Amino acid sequence: MHSSMTGRQLTVLLLLLASQFMLAVDFSILNVALPRVADGLGFRAADVQWIATSFALCAAGFTLLFGRLGDTLGRRRLFLVGMGVLGAASLLGGSATSPEVLLTARVLQGLATAAVTPAALSLLTGTFPEGPLRRRALGLNSVMMSLGFTGGAVLGGVLTDLFSWRAAFLVNVPIAAAVIVVALVVLRESTERVAARLDVRGAVLVTAGLVALVFAATRFGEHGIADPVGLVSLVVAALFVVAFGFAERRHPHPLVPLGLLRRPTVLGGHIVGFTTFTMETGLVFLSTMYLQHVLGLDPMQTGLMLGAMGAGAVLGGVVGPRVIAAVGVRNTSVGGLALQGLLTAVLLLLGSSSGSLWLYGVVVFIAAVPHTCAIVSFMVAATSGLPDHEQGLASGLATMTQQIGMALGTPALSAVAVAAGGLASLGALRTAVGVDAGLVLLGALGVAVVLRGRRTAPVQASPGARVASRP
Repeated sequence: MHSSMTGRQLTVLLLLLASQFMLAVDFSILNVALPRVADGLGFRAADVQWIATSFALCAAGFTLLFGRLGDTLGRRRLFLVGMGVLGAASLLGGSATSPEVLLTARVLQGLATAAVTPAALSLLTGTFPEGPLRRRALGLNSVMMSLGFTGGAVLGGVLTDLFSWRAAFLVNVPIAAAVIVVALVVLRESTERVAARLDVRGAVLVTAGLVALVFAATRFGEHGIADPVGLVSLVVAALFVVAFGFAERRHPHPLVPLGLLRRPTVLGGHIVGFTTFTMETGLVFLSTMYLQHVLGLDPMQTGLMLGAMGAGAVLGGVVGPRVIAAVGVRNTSVGGLALQGLLTAVLLLLGSSSGSLWLYGVVVFIAAVPHTCAIVSFMVAATSGLPDHEQGLASGLATMTQQIGMALGTPALSAVAVAAGGLASLGALRTAVGVDAGLVLLGALGVAVVLRGRRTAPVQASPGARVASRP
């Protein structure tokens, strides 16, 4: 095992990290600019949330399908097509003159994200063999995801204040073009392809279920947890997921081999990913409400304060692979979640005076370190021990967990805050922060139980699959 990257590996890594950062930015870049977008295009107040929801529905709902398509059609090809669609959709959004055009652009951005994210992750794992180099690459990838999400809020606030909300779309166009040009030169297609017939029925069922789930969470965030439309959507989502499980058992080449999800390390890894992405995304939303509604900061000031999370994420991504090498995936996962939950609980001490900014900045910076370490352990667990032809599936599952978590976090904690008194109430926001902290600690406990007695990365999935482990 070489301890240093080759020139080509470094170029591929930089390319894929740039694409992951860009995709994560798109998830949050419009959050602080939504009021100005609504005013500029004449959105009705009830429809503004669809600017974010339309993106989240597609990004979360279609990622597993596109991950499997990458195994069959080629990950390089899917990556290039997705980046092209992302660039075109960003240009459309930046020049939109009506709500319908803007929402169409957001849908296309979400679909492009669902295609590019798992393709990029599987290309990354295919470029680096299991071991220290892959852990380092996955650590940097985790940095880009967390930094991109928090950086999106910073960038959105800056671009909106200095230029216009349209710049939040148009900034993607030259970046996407540059990524495509470089990718054509340096990316290589995987040598292994899955020739089996695609599980169309499973793809339809799981996509419909995920879309219904995200829609239900969005309704709860807007109208409270007793919203009848949200409850019906939740039931529909559950029915689709159950039907998906039955369909997968009967298909000769299922979209998701259910045996994979029964492996404790894979299950535990996805619990880590879902917990940390959901609750951290929700915390960013609660932070935005606190900084703007309680402390009265403007979009740019809010974005700059959220930058403390991004700085902590950089540090976490650097130390995460080293922590895993020292104490193993299980301890990193449990410890990362536990520290994230405890530090989130400290935010219950925040008050309504500007003096609380210091406490907020220090706590979210420190908390972002174990949060990102947990993400690295999730990515290592989710993609290790698998042959090349299953990397698209593993990457699709990991990306699906990430996207669902990011899509559910905001509406879920919004619903808690609305039920407790409203998004402008300090007491209600504290209640939601307390729920956030409690759920992260519960996730840590669940991972500890699932991975009880295990300190290794996932066990070997098939002959020839190499496994990184710790004795």
